[in-house]
Amino acid sequence: MKETESIRQMHQRWEEQAARSTPRPAKFTTLSGEPVDVLYSPVNAATHDFSTEVGYPGEFPYTRGIHPTGYRGKLWTMRQFAGFGTPEDTNERYHYLLSHGQTGLSVAFDLPTLMGRDADDPLSKGEVGICGVAVSSLADMEVLFKGINLGDISTSMTINAPAAMVMAFYLAVAEKQGIPFGKLRGTTQADILKEYIAQKEWIYPPEPSMRIIIDMFEYMNKEVPQWNPISVSGYHIREAGSTAAQELAFTLADGFTYVEYGIARGLDVDEFAPRISYFFNSHIDFFEEIAKFRAARRIWAKRMRNKYGAKNPKSWMLRFHTQTAGCSLTAQQPENNIVRTAFEALAGVMGGTQSLHTNSMDETMALPSEKAVKIALRTQQILAYETGVANTVDPLAGSYFVESMTNKLEEEAERYFEKIDTFGGVIPAIEAGFFQREIAEAAYRYQRELDNKEKTIVGVNDFVEEKEKIDIPLLVISPEVESKQRKRLADLRQSRNQREADRTLDELRQAANGGTNLMPKLLECARAYVTLGEQCHALAEVFGLYEEPAVF
Repeated sequence: MKETESIRQMHQRWEEQAARSTPRPAKFTTLSGEPVDVLYSPVNAATHDFSTEVGYPGEFPYTRGIHPTGYRGKLWTMRQFAGFGTPEDTNERYHYLLSHGQTGLSVAFDLPTLMGRDADDPLSKGEVGICGVAVSSLADMEVLFKGINLGDISTSMTINAPAAMVMAFYLAVAEKQGIPFGKLRGTTQADILKEYIAQKEWIYPPEPSMRIIIDMFEYMNKEVPQWNPISVSGYHIREAGSTAAQELAFTLADGFTYVEYGIARGLDVDEFAPRISYFFNSHIDFFEEIAKFRAARRIWAKRMRNKYGAKNPKSWMLRFHTQTAGCSLTAQQPENNIVRTAFEALAGVMGGTQSLHTNSMDETMALPSEKAVKIALRTQQILAYETGVANTVDPLAGSYFVESMTNKLEEEAERYFEKIDTFGGVIPAIEAGFFQREIAEAAYRYQRELDNKEKTIVGVNDFVEEKEKIDIPLLVISPEVESKQRKRLADLRQSRNQREADRTLDELRQAANGGTNLMPKLLECARAYVTLGEQCHALAEVFGLYEEPAVF
């Protein structure tokens, strides 16, 4: 106690001295608008006990990481999110990435696929293959992974509303390759709650959507035990304009909702919780991001053990993939994006991510070119093999600033959990527009700061080059992609066994009307070459389509 009081007095004396200095004109807040003190000392980080709140890596509450030796045991998985044009185009890119040292694949689907629509749907016109790869059937998935042994790689698929259908395509490809489901490793994003909150790519109302996800939990736990059936995503919440605390709180609240629905289904929490992974944004505010990752692990561990009664330590461990912030990239002076991405990737690594995607410098203007992708991948490799950051675990632990910020973010998240509870949970809060309003207000505040030059983006609102010439190669998707995909679908419908396709669709509708698990029926549809749009439409006949209420 004597030492604590002495430190407080020293801190106060220093503050009185510092107050006589005139700071430069700047707004000293985090990217999220949180005030940052001029100095941090033991006074700031004294609110939590080291043994119970910080601890050691690989031990509860996992603030310092889920593995005892961090990256000494295994480096993070280096994934580059890739997908464009036809399945043939993307397959070629995958072989390119794997030959240059990538250790996992991450599939980007085009907008029609994300919305559960086939390439020949009238609403797909002009969007086929533009922002990702077009996948409308098992035939497309077969081409996408041609020459790639699914038993040898880990695959992440960013797909949400139609995640179960796309997963069925993937399983059917594995069957054709002769690979047992038990050998498959990877993740489907499948996080529909964040779609209602931020990204807006939904098909069905929340409750039937939750049923589909829990069906995936149930089926994958039994049949595909190494696969993560869901990656709860804060990335898109942050891209929509949220603060770090909002990303942290809203993402974890979504995760806890999936846990509660799984338990309500009668599943053992310790059987499915270890298969829940997370996907976070790593933004440009270096220390705030590191603290966010540390706080996320601690909050998850505490709640899983103390509220949901999980007994398996693997259920307490929050595992997450990180992607650098797409919304931080600028079309102006795009080479600057290489630097931004490097710092954001470093924050993800210092925060203990298990998997990392680094954005390419040209992604704000187009899908990445091969050169840009290679630079982004090399950024990770330089981090891993040249900088020394993988030599020790959680090197910023004990930093008065980082520990204080970790504590603060945890406290802010807990306050948000209390607000969400007042609505009766995540889904009622979505329907009331709570999340949407909170994010909109945060995005507006930040934009005002940029407009008033209280915050600086180099090359955008300061250090601007008036006659800038953009001189980097951009990837252009040919209009032929759409016509090629439409023809592929027409040929598929002509060549498949239509009677078998109709039978599997009828059984899918019957399962949707009843209470049986949908995954086996979706797999039968995939094997019969029923298209993605046909499956989604059949379920919409039963579940209906979701329309978001207006939020003001």
